[in-house]
Amino acid sequence: MKAAQDRQKSYADLARRQVEFSVGDMVWLKVSPTRGVMRFGRKGMLSPRFIGPYEILERIGSLAYRLALPIEVERVHNVFHASQLKRYIHDPTHVLPPEVIPLDEDLTYEERPLKILDFKTRDTRRKSVKMVKVWWTHHGVEEATWELESTMRECYPELLSSGTSFLPLLVVCCLPCVLVLA
Repeated sequence: MKAAQDRQKSYADLARRQVEFSVGDMVWLKVSPTRGVMRFGRKGMLSPRFIGPYEILERIGSLAYRLALPIEVERVHNVFHASQLKRYIHDPTHVLPPEVIPLDEDLTYEERPLKILDFKTRDTRRKSVKMVKVWWTHHGVEEATWELESTMRECYPELLSSGTSFLPLLVVCCLPCVLVLA
């Protein structure tokens, strides 16, 4: 039993990396996007998203840090575990204006479809599956994804039923379509 535990520990220790930040460092903060069930049913479609960079104000304990958050995120607690942070490496040629994303208390944000870009039908041996290419909020056109037309019609009926493919700002989605990543 001891030999098996030691072997597993040796594998785990290789993957773990010790991260330490100092006061004044700039870091990215990890957030989780929420989309409908049709997005989370697929593997590898979502990558972690980071916002920031934010300055570290103080170190709390051995693995927690207090960040200087902007006013838009003031309702979120400003102390984060080191696993939620990623070091910011400054590149003067890569200066972008910050995009304001409305965050919930659990550091998630809701994504809604903006526009249907394309339609296609995938034929298998037994059936035909209608799909639509969807452009999501907070993403560029190059990050549009193919979704099932039936699921999009169920969750976002305004998007496919009207003559225009733009979605109104306030959308009420059916409950099974909204999940929150922890």
